[in-house]
Amino acid sequence: MKIKRIEASKYVQERVLVYPEEGEPLRITRDELLQFGLHKGMDLPEELVVELKKFGRSSSLRAKGAQLASGRMLSKKELGEKLKAKGATGEEAAEIAAWLEELGAVDEAAYAGILVRHYAAAHYGRHRVEQELQRRGIPHELWEEALQQLPQPHEAIGDFIAAKHHGKSLDFDGRRKLAATLQRRGFDWHDIRPVLNALGEEICE
Repeated sequence: MKIKRIEASKYVQERVLVYPEEGEPLRITRDELLQFGLHKGMDLPEELVVELKKFGRSSSLRAKGAQLASGRMLSKKELGEKLKAKGATGEEAAEIAAWLEELGAVDEAAYAGILVRHYAAAHYGRHRVEQELQRRGIPHELWEEALQQLPQPHEAIGDFIAAKHHGKSLDFDGRRKLAATLQRRGFDWHDIRPVLNALGEEICE
């Protein structure tokens, strides 16, 4: 079987379509075209077709990974999950995520910092922020440096109360409900209690 024609893809940059005399076109990169010395009329033995398909699959998945990573910040775990949803194996997804990390397209330390600042601005406490870092697959060794960007708990709690209640007075029941809300948002009771007690009669846990 010979190569019938070779064309540049109209839709994917750097992709080349190699049309054999029979079957679907082989999708490879320009580098692979040069590496294998492919040209019109060249014989395509079956083993070379298999190898080109393998290269084509890898190139296609890497392109998808790069596109995903350029669209928004992702952890390697999140990127891997998205790649697997697009047909990559677990091993392929992990390899591509590691490759993009080496290129700087995936930066989990920077991503952790952005997540912490985002949830801090929305008045969430440390425990809730840690849950988000865990859920998004940020490595635990990156947590502590990122979490240092959180404001002091009493400041964050005070900001949340000011934003939610706009200076309105709260009765005992209202402060109990607010305490439960703050705990759900990731704050510790020992940080919540003094702030709420300053608003009125002391409440117990």
